[in-house]
Parts: sequence; structure tokens; C-alpha cells
Amino acid sequence: MAQPAHELEKMPSANDHIEDNAAGAGAVSPTSSELEQGQHQSKMMRFYSHPWTQIILISVICFCLPGMYNALTGIGGSGQVDPTVAANATVALLATTAVASLLIVGPIFSLTGPRICFLLGGWAYALYSGSLLNFNHSGNGAFVIGSGAVLGIGAALIWIVQGAIMTTYVDESQKGRAIAVFWVIFNFGGGIGSLVSFSLNYNNTAGTVSDSTYIALMVIMVFGWALGFFICSPKHIRLAQLHRAVETENTTIMGTFKMTINTLMRWRVACMIPLFFSANVFYSYQQNNVNGFTFNLRTRSLNGAMYWFSQMAGGLLIGLILDLPMLSRPNRARLGWFFVLATGMIIWGGGYQFQLWQDKFFAEGGKQTLDFKDSKRAVGPMFLYIFYGCYDALWQGFAYWLIGTESNSTSRAAVLVGMYKGLQSAGAAMAWRLNALQLAPMKQLAMDWGLCIGSLIIVLPMVLTISEKTVAEEEEGSPGPAMQEGKLAEE
Repeated sequence: MAQPAHELEKMPSANDHIEDNAAGAGAVSPTSSELEQGQHQSKMMRFYSHPWTQIILISVICFCLPGMYNALTGIGGSGQVDPTVAANATVALLATTAVASLLIVGPIFSLTGPRICFLLGGWAYALYSGSLLNFNHSGNGAFVIGSGAVLGIGAALIWIVQGAIMTTYVDESQKGRAIAVFWVIFNFGGGIGSLVSFSLNYNNTAGTVSDSTYIALMVIMVFGWALGFFICSPKHIRLAQLHRAVETENTTIMGTFKMTINTLMRWRVACMIPLFFSANVFYSYQQNNVNGFTFNLRTRSLNGAMYWFSQMAGGLLIGLILDLPMLSRPNRARLGWFFVLATGMIIWGGGYQFQLWQDKFFAEGGKQTLDFKDSKRAVGPMFLYIFYGCYDALWQGFAYWLIGTESNSTSRAAVLVGMYKGLQSAGAAMAWRLNALQLAPMKQLAMDWGLCIGSLIIVLPMVLTISEKTVAEEEEGSPGPAMQEGKLAEE
């Protein structure tokens, strides 16, 4: 039943962080009852359910889990002399992530909520690090590949939780900042992990990282998984636009199925498919061919740290661009698109020049020998790798922001993030497999460059039609009378 107009006019706007009783619906429902109890919450509960508390929490969790995983992969070959096992494990990981993200995890999230969804999968990161520790002693590559497959399912679960929280737990005017904060904290994990590896392996000439590196990362990963117990349900978050979106959701199995189909069957989502597929295709080339094959072990570790630290800068930059207060949301979308396109052409152009140089370097017997102290030759390739990291953050920050413009509902966002992570993983699995088959580096570069720029062109129609605000009736597809009155009251 719709509220009277004079009551709707008193509602906080979607720009306000509000108490849990401001749900925006007059009918008494489980969600509404719980929100009314928000008047009596303690200060600790108010702090816990604040949108930015949860953004920082999921950022710290990802610092400990995929951040530490990135520290391993950023070294090249996950710290092993022969990257083939790590590459095949990554293919298994990405393949299972693709299947789980596209078909399984979105409905699981809608039915169980973010906390249980996360706890089901977060432990798999420690398993993968332990399999590499075991490989150092037993050479059991099958265990590493199997652990990679398990991690793929776990990664799908936590990345969908992360994406749904990051894109819906804050107001629309702050989504760019949420992405920036997450990317800074998350990639600080990769940077710190790589610096730890750099220090532990500074005088290591064996080419394989030490046991202590894997053990240290395992401890951090277990701690990150334990933090998942503090993830808050969206119905407790103090944000008006989120509550309005939550009340349009049907959490039955059939309702979840219909919502999933409704969310995915849009032409705007179809425009984002190539963007999603291309999001991680360049990792295998950059981490194995550029970093893993060019530099010695300690310099690979240092490069890994700089790669992830540059992602912090890239995430902060794209977040600020997409939240510029002097521009409307449609104009911020267009500016972000142009910035990602222009920087991509410049950085990939630099990569082409590097590849020509690397071919000559290898012909001279320089494979895996370049050290950071050889500044005359190392400075250019090292800075290129740094810019590659920055561009990854620009790309993914922009993709997440586009997802955030489509919905303020965590369940719908989870479906979109599931599609994003599934296609992203499918593209990356293809690229890692080609890398494991030792496709010529120049061909890998051409593929990565072409996919990135081509997908930006295909997503342009979606970018050009982004509206100023996302309202609940647009998410559902058919406005009801209460929502129509609510919209008029907001205007």
C-alpha cells in the first residue's frame, strides 16, 4: 500500500545515510519491521551498519585474500622457475570461476546473503597458497591445479559479494569513491605482499620463492577469511536507495530466477559483454611474458609491488573522475570512457615498443636476467609494467562503475557482477591457456590491445545513454503506483 503524499515528502532523499526505519514503503514487511528497530540501535550497531564501514571491511578482506594472491601471481609463475604449472592452475581457476559466476553464485547470493556466500568460498585462497608450499617439496603439480580449480569457485563467491557491496552500499554520487577506496586498500595487499617477497628473496638465486613466503601469505589469508563473519546484510545498511531497491526484490527461488533473467536480458548489459570479457585478458602476458621472463626473481618481486601500488593510484584516479561533483552522471560516464580509451592507446603503444626490444634482449641470452640495479636497461620496462598495473585499475574501476549505474539492488548487482566475473574469467582463462601453449608474445600483445580498444567502442552506446539517477522501477522493469508516487515525492 502506498504512503500518503505528505508522508512521502518527509522521507530522506537517496543522498542521505539514514536510520534503518527509512525504508520508503508503507506496508509492514519483515524488512520494514527490522528497519523500524533501527531507532533503538546502539552506537556500535550504527557504526557496524554504516555503508562506509562495510566498504572498508570488504576492502580489507580483499587485501588479505585476492590481494595476497595477486602478490604471488605478480612475481611471475607464482614464484616458480617453470610457470607452466601455475599457468595451468590459473586456467583451472578461471574456468571454474567463469562457470560458477555465470550459473551458480548469483542465485546463491540472492538466497543466502553476502556473509554466508563469502564464508563458503574465502578459505580457498589459503588452500592454494598451501598447494604451492607443498609443490616446493613434492613437485605435486596436480594438487596445485586442483587447488586452483577449488579456488575458482571460492573466488567467484567472494568477488560477487565484494562487487555487490561496493556498487550498492553507498549513494549513487559516491560510487566512484567507493571503487577508489576499495582499489587502494585491496591493491595495497598485493603491493605489500610483493615487497615481503622482495625482502625474503633479495639474495635468493634459486629462482623459486622461499617457504616462508607461502607460509606468511597463508596466515594473512586465513585472517581475511575470518573477517567475513562481520559482513553486514543489505537490509541493515542505513541507506534509503538501497532499502527501496531491496523492497522490490522477491527472494523466492522463482522470484530470483525471474529477477536474474530480467536483469541480464537488456541491451545495455549486452553492450558490456566484450568489456567484461576483456577485463583480465592481459594478465597472463603482462605477468609471465613481461615480468616473469624479462627480470630476475628479486626484480620481479619489486615490479609486482610497483604494479599493485600503481593500481592504487589508478583506482583513486578513475574513482575521482567518475565522482566529479561539477559534472552530471552522464558526462562523468563519457569523460571516464574517453580517459580509459586514450590511456589505453598510449600504454599499449608503449607495450609494442617494449616487445620489439624484448625480442632482441632474448636473442642476446637475457631471459630472466634483467636486474633493477641495471637502471640503464631496466627503467623503461619497469615503468611500462607499472603503467600496465595502473591501466588495469582504470579499466576495472570503470567497469564496476557502469555496473553500479544499472541497479541499486544488491541482488541485481550480484547478478551483474556474476556475469562480469564469469566473462572476465573466461577471457582470462583463454589468455592463460594461450600463454601456457607459448603463443608468440607479439601475438598476445596484439590480441590484448585489440580486445581492450574494441570492447570500449562496443560499450559506447551504453555509456551515452546513462541517466542521471537509477530508480527502483527501472530496475524492476514495471513501475508500481507506490514507486511512482515515491518518485514524484523525490522530485
